Order: sequence, then C-alpha cells, then structure tokens
Amino acid sequence: MTVNQISIFIENKSGTLVKVLKLLKSEGIQLIASTIADTAEYGIFRIICSAPDRAYNVLKEAGVAVSLCEVFAIQLDDVPGRAADAIGLFANEGISIAYLYSFLLKGKGVLIFRTDNADRAREVIAKNNLKAIPEKDLSLLL
Repeated sequence: MTVNQISIFIENKSGTLVKVLKLLKSEGIQLIASTIADTAEYGIFRIICSAPDRAYNVLKEAGVAVSLCEVFAIQLDDVPGRAADAIGLFANEGISIAYLYSFLLKGKGVLIFRTDNADRAREVIAKNNLKAIPEKDLSLLL
C-alpha cells in the first residue's frame, strides 16, 4: 500500500541538482515523479523512481545527503475535485497530510503523500476502497 520515496537534501547552488540527476541517469534509474521544496540555502528533492533502493545506495555512496521513507500512492479518476474528495476522507478522520504531490498519467491522477498516522491512513484507504498503487506496479504506469 506504500511506495518508497527518496528525499535528497541539496544546496541551492548551480550544479547540485544536475549532479544528482546524472548519478541516477548513469544507473539507468527512471524518475516517475518528483518535487522540490526549497529554502534560501537548500532544497529537498523528493522522488519516486524505478529502483529506489539502488538509487539510495548510489546517492549515499556519492556523498549525497539522502533518506528513504514510505509514502502513500493512490490512483484517482481524472475528474475535477477528486483529489479534494480523497484528501477530505483523511481530514474527516483527523489525519494530517504532511506533504503531497500529484501528477496525471495515462488518464488517471496519482497522489503521493505522507501522513502523520500511516496506520490510520491505511484504514481510511481500505474502508473507502481507494486504489492504492503498490511499489511493484509503479513501473507499469510508465
């Protein structure tokens, strides 16, 4: 029900993002989704990719500050308001969303998010028949 996400801490200076991307490219690792949240001095580059364990190891060995965590990935119909409906289910249960990013792929919306209570989030997903995307199925979306 969860997928592995890599968070990479990068300085906000020219060349640091491309270094990370070239490391992933050299290993043939495909990005599926990504987002960058930044401050004045650094950014957090969060990615979902085709080989998260390998990507983590490659980046760690290269001296990049990186962490690996589990996040939820759910598939939604590409209909206006569907994301609001889905996130509302978690809010109604008192579950906070720490961060979220989304994308459209093959006519479906995909939400990637982290909550403050993963166990309860799993219950909400199951109870409401939300379509969780397992890690093994992510590459099928490409």
